[in-house]
Amino acid sequence: MATRELHLLTARADAEHPFGVAVLDRYVEFVSARCRPNTVAATVSDLGVFFSVIDKDPLAVTPADVLTFIAEQRRPRGDGRVVRLIDGEAGLSARTIKRRVATVSGLFGYLVMIGEVAANPVPRGLSTRRRGRRNGVPLVRVPRTLPKVLEPTEVDALMGALRRWRERAMVEAMVLGGLRRCEVLGLRLEDLRPVERRVFIADGKGGHQRLVPMSARLFTSVAHYLDVERPQEASTDNVFVVLKGSRRGRPLSDDGLDEIVRAARMRARLAHGTCHELRHTCLTRLREAGMALEAIQAQAGHRSIESTRVYLHLANEWLADEYQRAVSAIDAAAFEAVAR
Repeated sequence: MATRELHLLTARADAEHPFGVAVLDRYVEFVSARCRPNTVAATVSDLGVFFSVIDKDPLAVTPADVLTFIAEQRRPRGDGRVVRLIDGEAGLSARTIKRRVATVSGLFGYLVMIGEVAANPVPRGLSTRRRGRRNGVPLVRVPRTLPKVLEPTEVDALMGALRRWRERAMVEAMVLGGLRRCEVLGLRLEDLRPVERRVFIADGKGGHQRLVPMSARLFTSVAHYLDVERPQEASTDNVFVVLKGSRRGRPLSDDGLDEIVRAARMRARLAHGTCHELRHTCLTRLREAGMALEAIQAQAGHRSIESTRVYLHLANEWLADEYQRAVSAIDAAAFEAVAR
């Protein structure tokens, strides 16, 4: 199916049929039944990008097409003179390309399952031989980088730039409790447990639930927000709602929270400080304070302990203390051996 044909069909598409192409729309429907709205939107976007590059019927896509797509995504944008310091590349980031390829692989995995195609055209990796053994190399190699965190003075500056109790409560949920943006926005009034100093996450990442300990400061900010800011006419049970305009009283959106944090960051003159970085900051400080890695895993809602281990590297002071303790023990043992 030609790219122009996809564009023509898109004109007849709707929210339930974003492509107007049977196999693609059925897959989006499949994803919608099991994933969050953000995941569905990303799936539609990624597939749209893929088929704008690969000018073919979905059922006719080959491994060569997938490799062509990856090469095109790596192609330098603009004049190619501007590169990222993190990986020296001028095209799209490896993470973006890998996500798009994973989305395409998910589509064809589904098509294999329902019998539309015989095999998934997305290769699992490139085969190589090392010392007589066959190994696999990922199609897209993503550099392992550490997420950014805010210094205590930067957190104080950001908090000082917030103008409402609502904003303060949402930022505290992330920077004191390590909640994800979607978890903050998904909080319902019944999820708040101030007596226990906990909040219930009813729909965490992957649909998993958990009960999260939370600082008393959050409940103080929430109480002020509910008393003087939250519209009385709000019909939703979401804690955080829009305060003015045509959407007054309706649940706050992802973009709304991002804009609140961005504006506060600008007023505080901070170079960075996204919602996700606030979460990283919380979990890093907990590790530095000596909280066990397994406890941080539970607080963060990580399914795998490997996702939590990054905070060992972010907690610089903790790592330095552990190193100095180990070196001191080694030096002491060496001194005793010489003394003998």
